[in-house]
Amino acid sequence: MKPQRLVDLCALLALALLALSAYLTWSSADPGSARPKVDFNGYTVTKAPLTLALAAVVAIVVTKLAGTALRRVLGVVVLLMGVAAIGVALNVRPDANELGRIRPELSQAVTDHVSLTGGPAPWFALAGGVALAAAGLITVLTAHQWRRATARYERDPAAAPADQWKAIDAGEDPTL
Repeated sequence: MKPQRLVDLCALLALALLALSAYLTWSSADPGSARPKVDFNGYTVTKAPLTLALAAVVAIVVTKLAGTALRRVLGVVVLLMGVAAIGVALNVRPDANELGRIRPELSQAVTDHVSLTGGPAPWFALAGGVALAAAGLITVLTAHQWRRATARYERDPAAAPADQWKAIDAGEDPTL
């Protein structure tokens, strides 16, 4: 598989996993006393995974148009975004006080004890961060092998303009 395709695949996988982590349950809170259980999705807890995914996909698209040096710089940026997504997935665990600020019915003034349970979203964010870091690392290591996006449409400098017109008259495409 070509490195460009592998980077595209990793970036799309990362986007899907990080976006999914924004909509799945990140944390659940049970205030007790027959009150309803409150679920917090990833976007409520932290907007970082989805934001990092969208920014990384934009950076991957720009690498298609960039030269080798800029590709490597963007690869490092995508790698750092992946590391940031991994850090968010591992470190963001809101406690009862933080959740009480988001939803007042969970505050200490209303309830004595809130039991918290984790959801699957941090695991999806972790996997998405790993895929994003892999995309950035592959980009950095293989940037010199990528074909330029505009190379297909550039004309042969040795060909004279008259030769190109003759090729068009003959039904050939001189840009291929």
